[in-house]
Amino acid sequence: MPPIPITLDAEALSLIESIERHRNDLSTFQIPRLKACTGPLSTQQAWASEVREDIEGLAKQIEELDVLVDDHRTERAKRELRRRVEVFRDSLVDLRKDSRAALLASKHAIDLQSRSQREELLRSHTIREKSSSSSGEKVTEDALMKANHDVTDALQRTIGLMQKELERSVLSSQLLESSTATLQSTSTMHDSLDLIISTSKELITTLEKTDWLDRILIISGLVFFGLVVLFILKQRIVDRGLRIAFFWTRLLPSSGSSTRAVVQKAAEVVTTASTTTTTMSAVLASSISQLLEPSTDAFETPSFTISATEPWTTGQHSSSAGSHVEL
Repeated sequence: MPPIPITLDAEALSLIESIERHRNDLSTFQIPRLKACTGPLSTQQAWASEVREDIEGLAKQIEELDVLVDDHRTERAKRELRRRVEVFRDSLVDLRKDSRAALLASKHAIDLQSRSQREELLRSHTIREKSSSSSGEKVTEDALMKANHDVTDALQRTIGLMQKELERSVLSSQLLESSTATLQSTSTMHDSLDLIISTSKELITTLEKTDWLDRILIISGLVFFGLVVLFILKQRIVDRGLRIAFFWTRLLPSSGSSTRAVVQKAAEVVTTASTTTTTMSAVLASSISQLLEPSTDAFETPSFTISATEPWTTGQHSSSAGSHVEL
């Protein structure tokens, strides 16, 4: 009786085929190619990275196949699929070992090749030194001349840079001096402005005081003018009115002693009033002159005096009034 065939699903079969294909590619092509690589180093690293990526992809596929084991219904299919997973895992371990060995062999081959190339270069260099020993002195002189020329050029460039820096420092010092002069002139102007402002303040204060003094003088002058006008009106109107009013006393007989006494008393009253007015005018004139004297001394203006009515004039008027009143 033939054995019953094992039935696996399509996904598991396709995954098994992919795993086998990748395993065969790694074992038959990529790992031998990496093992036989002798350079350059970039090619060896690129091939090693490809092998590493393919091995990681193969490990992921094996894990996916292991997950699909539990999806099968029959125990026989599960056992078969689990067996294949174990086989693939063993082959994965072998592939990793082979890839490491191939990488080490490739590195060893590259190191040997680089060492041989270095030895060939050193050998050719020694041969070249032996062949050029005859012209060594000439080469040394040329090298010395070239070195001297390079040093001279470097010194010239250094001198040029130092000159530029010196010019910059001179310009900076000139700018500093000009800035200092500007600051000094600004400070001087500020001091002068402060002096002008203080002087202006003093002048304004003095002008205010002068304004008040002028007002006082004007008011005093108006008062004095009013008093003079009143005095003139008194002399012209009151005294003359009294003389006219008492002209009839001249017609009285000499025996009328009572009437004469009344007239004498009226004359005395008028004389006393005129004397008082004259005294007040003189006092006001003297006070105004005393006020004017310190102001004229302070501001150095032309001095002026306001003279009061002369006493002889007042005396004359009073005497004339008395003569006109007394009969």
